[in-house]
Amino acid sequence: MGDFEHYAVMTETDDPEADRLHEECGVFGIYGHPDAAAITALGLHALQHRGQEAAGIVSFDGQRFNSERRLGLVSEHFSRASTIERLPGQSVIGHVRYSTTGETILRNVQPLFSELSSGGFAVAHNGNLTNGMTLRRELINEGAIFQSTSDTEVILHLVAKSRRNRVVERFIEALRQIEGAFSLVALSNKKLIGARDPLGIRPLVLGELDGHYILASETCALDIIGARFVRDIENGEIVVISDEGIESLRPFPKKPMRPCIFEYIYFARPDSIVHGRSVYEVRKAFGAQLARETQIDADVIVPVPDSGVPAAIGFAQESGIPFELGIIRNHYIGRTFIQPTQSVRELGVRLKHSANRAVIAGKRIVLIDDSIVRGTTSVKIVRMMREAGAREVHFRISSPPITHPDYYGIDTPDREKLLAATHSIEEMRAYIGCDSLAFLSIDGLYRALGEPGRDPQRPQFTDHCFTGDYPTNLTDVSGETKTQLSLLAEAG
Repeated sequence: MGDFEHYAVMTETDDPEADRLHEECGVFGIYGHPDAAAITALGLHALQHRGQEAAGIVSFDGQRFNSERRLGLVSEHFSRASTIERLPGQSVIGHVRYSTTGETILRNVQPLFSELSSGGFAVAHNGNLTNGMTLRRELINEGAIFQSTSDTEVILHLVAKSRRNRVVERFIEALRQIEGAFSLVALSNKKLIGARDPLGIRPLVLGELDGHYILASETCALDIIGARFVRDIENGEIVVISDEGIESLRPFPKKPMRPCIFEYIYFARPDSIVHGRSVYEVRKAFGAQLARETQIDADVIVPVPDSGVPAAIGFAQESGIPFELGIIRNHYIGRTFIQPTQSVRELGVRLKHSANRAVIAGKRIVLIDDSIVRGTTSVKIVRMMREAGAREVHFRISSPPITHPDYYGIDTPDREKLLAATHSIEEMRAYIGCDSLAFLSIDGLYRALGEPGRDPQRPQFTDHCFTGDYPTNLTDVSGETKTQLSLLAEAG
């Protein structure tokens, strides 16, 4: 979910994580299970990679709704028995959050809850509304009072405003007014509801445990609790789970599915299955295709951990060049460790990554990573490799250059801060300081996914970060920005 506040983006010396892409949220819901809150906490733990700044759970115990929302990791709060005991009930939804704009404050933590005329209603959202600010202004002008800066609250107000009788009808009427990307789980006093946007940009799956239905952002959340994967929620589909079973509704005009391609590149956990494809195997296929497209004579393949590991395995297998862990990641250094002094901030990358000198020294190495955003972390990693004695450093990226910002739930900087949007490949190579630099082609990306290539007339994925092809209206984007994006798309 997105926020409407804006603040200055950290520079690379402030925080190495600022040079990574971030998914905003993960959602989970279960209906009718006696251990619903504990199961939801486990599911959120499996989805922690989708958001590490806050987590929340709302339960319904047959009489009242109960809410626990906390800043920090799931394990910091929801592994305690005392917290789970404050969430009685057999129907529960949960959320993990990464904020893209605005400070991380408790009032923005989901699920959001409100008492409506029809009873309590809670909602959790993965994605971003591209007309959320416009709708928010309209609602405020009509007298609505907002408690958060989250576009998810817009959905809550639209549901509250509806004059339909049934909560599902009110929910559908609200969804008809929003644009952009959304996977939603919602909870009323009688129903668990899941919804996916008409293009299926953000993921949502249906599972089953002991005869009880589950909704989750990824299949890895089902695996951790021993649940059975049933199917993907389809684009434009709404599922309603109640004591009567499960009902599927399709209130939107049928459109071809265009899921976000970054689920395969970076966001989904490697052990998840996304639309029938193993994320791990797809990432290996990206690496293999990259090796075919960008042949190089080198001694060792080195992944940038952890994101580059599967692609590096595929690259090594295809090229015949040995795979080695030339960079060791320290998993126990968090963002809070970075102190506000310049000397310590400049060590940010070294705090998380260390060169394995025994593998690097005297070798011609090929670094494999999944993407380049600002490029600042890449500069430091290449420098680290040279200081460890690498004879040559070649950089290979298992996705095309990111040239356009995202408006659907990925935290990307403005276009002028995207390295590939303002530099040629040779200029990027010089900036990063490597001996050669190459990216996977857009057609190669599609081929690795089993497609013949990208058909500009009928693209099968949401790939606007590479192509400028935005699949929905961008109502909240300024006219000047829209013109720039349009010209860039035509030029590209």
